[in-house]
Amino acid sequence: MKKSIRLYIEGTVQGVFFRNFIKESAEKEDVHGFVRNLEDGRIEIFLEGDNEKVDRMIEICKKGPRHSQIKNVVLKEEKFQDFKDFKVLHI
Repeated sequence: MKKSIRLYIEGTVQGVFFRNFIKESAEKEDVHGFVRNLEDGRIEIFLEGDNEKVDRMIEICKKGPRHSQIKNVVLKEEKFQDFKDFKVLHI
């Protein structure tokens, strides 16, 4: 089964290579979607793929890279959009 989820990550998440860390992890897990910084300092991540792979990515996102400090994670189920790859978007 496939699923899609959107995450909003709060904490020390900008300036610690968070987006590149998520992109590399998503490519290893074969999960598609995107990651981007938001103007309010949060990170938005859209993940889709096989249930187990998306679940592993959620756990990776909750931990973040070495220098990040995650304070809050909001998860929102989304409609499957059939992304073909994983991108770092810029606002």
